[in-house]
Amino acid sequence: MTEMPAPEGGPGVRPEAVPGQESHDVDVPAGLRDFMAQGWAPPLAVVVEQAPWAPYAAKRRAALAARFPTEALVIPSGTLKVRANDTDYRFRPGSDFFWLTGEPGEDAVLVIRPADDGASAGDAPATLYVHPRSDRSTAAFFTDRRYGELWVGPRRGLDEVAAVSGLETAPLAELPAALAQLGRTRVLRGYDAGVDAGVDATRDADDELAVVLSELRLIKDDHEIAQLSAAIAATVLGFEDVIRELPRAIRTSERWIEGTFDRRARLAGNDVGYGSICACGPHATTLHWVHNDGVVRPGELMLLDMGVESRELYTADVTRTLPINGRWTEPQRRVYDVVHRAQRAAVEAVRPGVDFLEPHRVAMRVIAATLEEWGILPVSAEESLQKDSGLHQRYTLHGTSHMLGLDVHDCASARSETYRDGTLAPGMVLTVEPGLYFQPDDLTVPAELRGIGVRIEDDVLVTDTGRRNLSEALPRDPDEVERWMAALLPG
Repeated sequence: MTEMPAPEGGPGVRPEAVPGQESHDVDVPAGLRDFMAQGWAPPLAVVVEQAPWAPYAAKRRAALAARFPTEALVIPSGTLKVRANDTDYRFRPGSDFFWLTGEPGEDAVLVIRPADDGASAGDAPATLYVHPRSDRSTAAFFTDRRYGELWVGPRRGLDEVAAVSGLETAPLAELPAALAQLGRTRVLRGYDAGVDAGVDATRDADDELAVVLSELRLIKDDHEIAQLSAAIAATVLGFEDVIRELPRAIRTSERWIEGTFDRRARLAGNDVGYGSICACGPHATTLHWVHNDGVVRPGELMLLDMGVESRELYTADVTRTLPINGRWTEPQRRVYDVVHRAQRAAVEAVRPGVDFLEPHRVAMRVIAATLEEWGILPVSAEESLQKDSGLHQRYTLHGTSHMLGLDVHDCASARSETYRDGTLAPGMVLTVEPGLYFQPDDLTVPAELRGIGVRIEDDVLVTDTGRRNLSEALPRDPDEVERWMAALLPG
């Protein structure tokens, strides 16, 4: 079918492509382009200092370079992701990239080249390729919705990024030529399709790079522990905010709880570290209830699994199960006490040198023994805990721990022998979060327990001599929970 010409002065094919424009945008006349190119003051000089994290990032780059001393390493930050049509999600860089650079911007790429002969890995040259500061030489600064300065705000210039990060910087436009000159190269794939296509590397070699990065991140340095502590402290404030707002939530829905915590996360940090779980009543029996659109009823429980992400992208991950009206019923307290005992025992099991899975084993022994005592298990606890049985898992389903850091499920590419089947070491931070979930329609459970879901989760640092519960400021003891809620609930 032949396209009919547009009427004079009406919509139609634009005579010249305009960067970043969408179908509904107005035309950009040549006169406006000329006018917009004139009359701008020089950019203000911005005085910046090296960020506190920069020396830590330099040590991390040196540790990574030492693992691949004869190869170039390419680690992208990632690109903008479409949310709907022409709107993007708020950008967050890939965690490995951020761990190595601290740079928050999209499309950036870190390139680490092999050190010169005789030099140490710490001297391996590294360049950060980033978008330069928008200038006025093209119309993009006022037409490009994704990158134009008048649309999304100014970005730091190359000199500013270099001053903050301590890295050599170069314009992103120079990256293709730089990649073409590299010898043997490994790429952290899956973050930038252009980079993936621009480097010819083997899948096995690239996978090994992802594994090494995850395993290096298993042990947190002092700066990372401080960031996690700050995120957890803000999360405690967010839980307190929710309790104060419960009367509004009861009049509205779980959405009010989610929005209340989101406000704290944006005020005190970068965002939430993951989709908040604000599960009231029987929704608490769904492990990852993120719809958060149900009713909030006095007399029922609410399971809140929430975490603030710090300005440097480290996330808390804390869960508390609380009585909505501030007082436990007898069945609720009965289930809660079991999970509380299991969680306390699991936290006490955290220490250097023990298996990562030991806290889980400890928690499951408590839960299985109670399920046998209550007559819910059709076999003994001992039988259920055998590898070929696991009947108690019908009521608990998930593991007790995962690593925590820049990602809520941190270090996901680490090998099983260094993570799940490995041993705990000082500097690791893990969650401890057993739970019991009695589905509303589960006929194997006494009627008064159906629809009750309880999880208690804390973030625990492995120290040289044992552990430190980083989230212990948030009450867990059921009597303390009632007193804490009574002090916060509006009179």
